[in-house]
Amino acid sequence: MPLKVFKGQAVVRGISLSLVSMFEIFEKYLRESADISEQDMAIICSSCTIKNIRKWQPIHNEGEVWKSMCFIASGCFRLYRYDKNGTDHTVRFGIENWWMTDPESYNYERPSGYNIEALSASTIILWDKAQWDELLQAIPALKLFYERLIMKAFETSQQRIYWLISGSAEERYLEFQKTYPTVFNKVPLHMVASYLGISRETLSRVRKELTKPTKGN
Repeated sequence: MPLKVFKGQAVVRGISLSLVSMFEIFEKYLRESADISEQDMAIICSSCTIKNIRKWQPIHNEGEVWKSMCFIASGCFRLYRYDKNGTDHTVRFGIENWWMTDPESYNYERPSGYNIEALSASTIILWDKAQWDELLQAIPALKLFYERLIMKAFETSQQRIYWLISGSAEERYLEFQKTYPTVFNKVPLHMVASYLGISRETLSRVRKELTKPTKGN
């Protein structure tokens, strides 16, 4: 990868090799979905900020306006909100090579009702909204990629709603395993239960039943 610049700092002087490797993760991810030239990739790179996040560190709080495109290079996050009784409800997890955002707050620039926190030590790559909008205008391939990303997010959200209103606890759990195969190693079970819309006791029962050896084994 040629020498690139991150937020005005030369890679060899201002950014550690570990952070350079984080952008290489994003570059590989993007090239798998979009035909991006070296010149355009350099422009995208020069506009980003890379941050290391501690476990349990919040990157967004209720009442704030979410103003960034956020790519998860490593780690795990959750988006959640509190109900009127103070109980938190996990709406979404974000894992490596995924994007994390509050789309309503981002698109309409309004205070958010959600929180985002790291569930493990993580690294994220950020572009603020103005920078990202400029990139979309300047790089047609990135704009096409982004439009497809939005459509995929809509389809995933629609599928999640379907499983919540029609699926049994077992079906929801199996669907969760397909979507987030590595999350159980990183998050407390009560967060998974919250995401699935079931109690922790029900989740424990489902996991136990699904791991029972079948007759004859």
